[in-house]
Amino acid sequence: MALFEEEPRKKKLVHEIGQDLSALSVGELEERIDLLRGEILRLEAEKAAKGATRNAADALFRR
Repeated sequence: MALFEEEPRKKKLVHEIGQDLSALSVGELEERIDLLRGEILRLEAEKAAKGATRNAADALFRR
């Protein structure tokens, strides 16, 4: 028994578009859905930020 045992690391959840889902449990599918929803929110936020930057640049150069 080691003096300092490392806690088991949780495997990072990765989803590949188009992968076979038949081996996943309902819980694992829910985790994937949550992961993808979070990623969609992140992408939409980045899109909005870039849109705001573009709008500011357009407004500046229209003067």
